Amino acid sequence: MKKMLTLTLILLVLFAFSLNFKSVQFKLVEVKFLEARSFHNVQHMKEVIETLESNLQDDTDIYTLLAESYMEYGLWGASEDKKEETYTKALEYAKKAIELDKTNGRAYYIAGATIGRLAQYKGIVQSLFMLGDFDDYIDKAIDLLDDNFYKGLALTAKGMRYRDLPWPLYNYKKSEEFLLKALEVLPNYPNIHLELGKLYEKWGRKELAIKELNIVLDSLPHPLLIKTHEEAKAEAEEILKRLK
Repeated sequence: MKKMLTLTLILLVLFAFSLNFKSVQFKLVEVKFLEARSFHNVQHMKEVIETLESNLQDDTDIYTLLAESYMEYGLWGASEDKKEETYTKALEYAKKAIELDKTNGRAYYIAGATIGRLAQYKGIVQSLFMLGDFDDYIDKAIDLLDDNFYKGLALTAKGMRYRDLPWPLYNYKKSEEFLLKALEVLPNYPNIHLELGKLYEKWGRKELAIKELNIVLDSLPHPLLIKTHEEAKAEAEEILKRLK
């Protein structure tokens, strides 16, 4: 009888945990996600994904965080042979988040950014067809987002899109416009200066490229993206060697 009561209590606690995941545990998972993303902690990001997938509910915030966790894991955690599969999962969950809330700008950004990464694994023709989807999601994100962090990331992605397309589809002027807009809303993210430096190098504007890349080296990291800043500084140093 005691065993039965104990089992019943355990089941009730687990049931309550499931019902209250969003209110009770979600913030803790968000904190773990932020730490994992900032320091590229693979094990912690895997744990975030496992926890979220074990507590899935029809809640746009849960699906959004799960989508972003997969996107980040694909970028710096997954092995090369698993990256496409990981990005596909991220896109699937981002679309689910949008289905639950059509005004979820962060989910639109994640969907667009993930499509941009998935395009790397497709042929030239298919990747160009995906460009329309990228634009739709990123443009919607820019329109909807009030959060300057994600709005800045979306504007940066749009600027990179115009910079990195093959001839005759690239547009360096538009790339510059979007990257400068990104700096306006997210001035403490040095990676935007890195992307501007890479743009000016392609554009043949050497002095501007050197200026932007030196800003990267002299800047403090964005507090949410510590490891990303370390990588950006290393890349900036390599480009500067090439330019000098």
